[in-house]
Amino acid sequence: MILHIDMDAFFAAIEQRDNLSLRNKPIIVAGNSKRSVVATASYEARKFGIHSAMPVFQAKQRCPEIFIVPGNRHKYAAESQKIMNIISGFSPLMEQVSIDEAYVDIRGCEKLFGPPEEMAQKIKAAIFKAVSLTCSIGIAPVKFLAKIASDMDKPNGITLIPQDKMDTFIATLPIAKVPGVGKQAMKLMETLKIVTLGDIHKHDPDLLNKKLGKMGNRLYELSQGIDIAQVENNHTRKSISSETTLDQDICDINSARQVLLSLAQRVGRDLRKKKWACRIVSIKIKFSDFTQITRSKKIEPWIYSSAAIFNEALSLYEQVVLKKKIRLLGVGVSHFREKNAPIQMELLSAPGEQQKKQWESVDMAVDSIMEKFGSDMVKKASLATPTRKKPK
Repeated sequence: MILHIDMDAFFAAIEQRDNLSLRNKPIIVAGNSKRSVVATASYEARKFGIHSAMPVFQAKQRCPEIFIVPGNRHKYAAESQKIMNIISGFSPLMEQVSIDEAYVDIRGCEKLFGPPEEMAQKIKAAIFKAVSLTCSIGIAPVKFLAKIASDMDKPNGITLIPQDKMDTFIATLPIAKVPGVGKQAMKLMETLKIVTLGDIHKHDPDLLNKKLGKMGNRLYELSQGIDIAQVENNHTRKSISSETTLDQDICDINSARQVLLSLAQRVGRDLRKKKWACRIVSIKIKFSDFTQITRSKKIEPWIYSSAAIFNEALSLYEQVVLKKKIRLLGVGVSHFREKNAPIQMELLSAPGEQQKKQWESVDMAVDSIMEKFGSDMVKKASLATPTRKKPK
């Protein structure tokens, strides 16, 4: 059996835990910009139909008395680490898949912690004792069903799908509940008259592959209760990225340069915290009409400095022919290796090895200051808001 542990309204729950005045109130964790979107909504807010990724202005329309709390990703990451340490103590096969969820393969753990439901209760109790937060747990013979089960009795629930009930569950499971089936796929499902996951295996596999591509073969296997995905305790992130929705649409290079520099700093800091270097840099651009593009490039040297990431991101941006204004920019990196391995840094303004080392030292010093005093303590001069001189 596999457990999927999913924290309940994680960011919002942390804020309510730490601020008594927010408890039992509808709150969202989001930015203050009119274009910000909801990162997490408390369960009190969800009663108004508010959900993650909803624009903040819509959340305000649905609930005028909503409390908007700015996020604190460093605090959330610290709480996540505590939770994952607890979960890993119950089984050596634990796979963290996001900041607030993880899979656990509990084979061989019954003698120590009891049957699956009892073990789930112990995990919930241990997490609550340590961080005063609740979670919901799904239990099933395969990963994808465990994930679906964890969402069925939220918040603070446990849902078990036993082996002998799995076929019945699959036969009646709405196809829209299957991970990976989005809006575009649902249009094809309607055309094929597929309502439940069980309807999938009524169709010819070749037809499904023709209509749905690789997803067709996967859905056909899932409809028969087959999920080859295993819990991997050596799971590593495939990418690190940061993006921001702009307060106003932009089209000039100077504004874009500032945003890209800020994003590159965030990504570089996360990269160095993992002690990784990267070889692929990418950017994401969403235009004023909500269409979007991505661009990426593989670079010859392994890099980990914010300056190098920014240079590559800016180079990608300058190659895009802009015909519309931009409402969102993002920077990402991928293809990782350990930073301690021999690395040649690529800085357009730093051809000498000594200067490369100086840039690395600056990055590490800035990371240390931000970790201790907060991310707003140090800024690039070009990102600082200029102060006006007082008139004499």
